[in-house]
Order: sequence, then structure tokens, then C-alpha cells
Amino acid sequence: MKRSYVGVFVLAAVLFLNIVFTQYMVHQFFYENYVNTLIFCGLNMILFPIAWLAYKKMKNVKA
Repeated sequence: MKRSYVGVFVLAAVLFLNIVFTQYMVHQFFYENYVNTLIFCGLNMILFPIAWLAYKKMKNVKA
């Protein structure tokens, strides 16, 4: 039986992007670039449903 690790890689990539966007958001907030802060906050909020859907799809796959 061969296992598929695509879901794990997708979740790891989403987590990496979440960390990067959060770091950029804090950096932009520190330098008072509030429009960029809201953009990165929105990108973080978009990543959550993507991770949730990837997790649900990975959970239902029988290995």
C-alpha cells in the first residue's frame, strides 16, 4: 500500500505562508503601513479556509 503525502505538503505550505504573512503583517504595522497590514491580514484570513478544506479532504482519504 502506497501512502500519499500531498495533503501533508499542502498543510505545511499553508503553515509556512501563514508564518510569512504574519511576519510581514507585524513588520508593516511597526512601520505604520496600515494598508499593507490589512492586506496581509486578509491573506492570512484566506489561508485558513484553504487549510481547513485541505485537512478535511486529507482526512477522508483512505490510505
